[in-house]
Amino acid sequence: MNLSQSEWASQLEADPNAVILDVRSEEEWNEGIIPGAITIDIRQGQAFVDDVKALDSTKNYYVYCRSGARSGQACSLMDQLGFQKTFNLEGGIMNWEGEVVAP
Repeated sequence: MNLSQSEWASQLEADPNAVILDVRSEEEWNEGIIPGAITIDIRQGQAFVDDVKALDSTKNYYVYCRSGARSGQACSLMDQLGFQKTFNLEGGIMNWEGEVVAP
């Protein structure tokens, strides 16, 4: 499900079952992250699928990338793999108005 920046932030804040997932490359990750994020690079193909399968599918995943395109793809793939709740950050970290920290 695509969420606006404000919807994503407010829903994340109120969700005790939340996991923040950054699907950008290592280089992008090193430029700064949303606090608490874990990273799995979607461009890693099968390795991405394998790493995602190892995640707890009962959690709620708040997924982002640079602009929202790759994270949208990641949410679709996760949905196909049986994840019930994935939330894509529309506009990605480029439009993020919240805190960004060094990984």
